[in-house]
Amino acid sequence: MSKRPLILVTNDDGITAPGIRALISVMNTIGDVVVVAPDSPQSGMGHAITVNSTLHIEKVSIDGKQTEYSCSGTPADCVKLAVREILDRTPDLCVSGINHGSNSSINVIYSGTMSAALEAGIEGIPAIGFSLLDYNWNANFEHCKSFIKTITKQVLAHGLPDGVVLNVNLPNLDRKDVKGIKICRQARANWVEEFDKRTNPMGRDYYWLAGKFVNMDNGEDTDEWALEHGYVSVVPVQFDLTAHHAIQKLNTWKLN
Repeated sequence: MSKRPLILVTNDDGITAPGIRALISVMNTIGDVVVVAPDSPQSGMGHAITVNSTLHIEKVSIDGKQTEYSCSGTPADCVKLAVREILDRTPDLCVSGINHGSNSSINVIYSGTMSAALEAGIEGIPAIGFSLLDYNWNANFEHCKSFIKTITKQVLAHGLPDGVVLNVNLPNLDRKDVKGIKICRQARANWVEEFDKRTNPMGRDYYWLAGKFVNMDNGEDTDEWALEHGYVSVVPVQFDLTAHHAIQKLNTWKLN
């Protein structure tokens, strides 16, 4: 019999979030699971790491037979600690999520879910971030499971190109209404932000971040188009942020 793959599971909503519990249940059908996840919500942390305070990990038992650790740090911290301190070998796969809410388009920049996957990718581990377009804490993740299993098995079977991880977003639809899975590019979109300014009883001003998401991309090959039309979107993401197409242009500058 072939050895079951070792799968590292993490997230940014916290180790007790329903999304990660659903993801763990799927991964248990595929491989041997070790969970290292934040002990509290870390949404919107991006690729933050802890450098000015200590980190703590605690072995916990929440459900199932998998090994689990809660971590006081960020999603990226969780992956670093898993690889360097907890696991006795490099995992065959890292999966992050299932995030409560979208990480499509520009949201990938801010996402703790995707930063955990990217951190795994930096370590040379095939990695996938999964997100459901439902911010409700009690969202129904059951209809996601078959798609997650399909994509995970393909990554384990075929691997991923060097320096690439997958950003997978799932529409908030019943299983029968999802049209399929599409490989996409990241849509050109962004948040137009506003700040709701208020004053506390002590007279000090404070702000709530608000705003609206604006999609400026009319392409039919984007993640936003796929999700709007009932598909699961899969975007290959790279952590090399070099704008390679700009190098030739910049080399025409008179810099010497």
